[in-house]
Amino acid sequence: MTISPVQPLIGAEISGVDLMTVDAAGIAAIRAALLRYKVLFFRDQALDRAGHVALGKAFGELEVHPLSAHPDYPELLRIYSDGGVRVGRTAPAADFWHSDTTFRDTPSAASILKACTLPELGGDTLWANMAAVYAGLDPDVRARIEHLDAIHDGVVSFGRHLDTPEKHAAFVARHPPQRHPVVRIHPETGERVLNVNSGFTTAIADIDPAESVDLLRLLFDEVKRPEYQVRFRWSPGAIAFWDNRSTQHYGVADYVGPRDLERVTIIGDRPVGPKAQV
Repeated sequence: MTISPVQPLIGAEISGVDLMTVDAAGIAAIRAALLRYKVLFFRDQALDRAGHVALGKAFGELEVHPLSAHPDYPELLRIYSDGGVRVGRTAPAADFWHSDTTFRDTPSAASILKACTLPELGGDTLWANMAAVYAGLDPDVRARIEHLDAIHDGVVSFGRHLDTPEKHAAFVARHPPQRHPVVRIHPETGERVLNVNSGFTTAIADIDPAESVDLLRLLFDEVKRPEYQVRFRWSPGAIAFWDNRSTQHYGVADYVGPRDLERVTIIGDRPVGPKAQV
């Protein structure tokens, strides 16, 4: 197994491993690399659906997405779009910075995404290192957010699918808005991580609403700095494996034609912030 970093702050490409047959030592090495580099890329993998699910389970219990589940492999989420912003699309292309499922009481720990069908050009995905984003904030901003909480709500991104009052009520009953720390302590590395995202975070709790809007705008904008990011060009058989607790990602909607990927997601734990350690 060879691990090759691809950016100074985030991302590594791993070669010399077959993810269909990787052994326990290989799983341990991949887990360690994930914590260090935050997103890992694999090329030319012949990973079928059963193998994809088995690989995910090697790293923990898998979640079932609240809006979509594969009929044969419920842990698999299909992410399909027929084009980018210029031509319309049949499903959201996730073209906004977000961490997955932070609207849950226990957001995702990590995800493994496989390329199935790709456009001829475009459709890349970007990831940002949220520990580096936090560290790069002005010290006064870090002090201001250290013990704040934020509200995360799945309706922000999924509301378009909740097209009847019954669907909306059922989703909210199952996934009510959650209050999570703005600064999260990573449960394995101990890093401080900025834990708000434009996909699901609606407000900073217990502060003036106008200040909440301004503070979130500032924090959301910090994620957009290229020095914190890595951009991955998909290819047939490519796999991306990211730590959802310490990254955000963005699917670029710049393509024409079908883009079809499948994901398994490892269940995480409830975020803990610095004030819980006081």
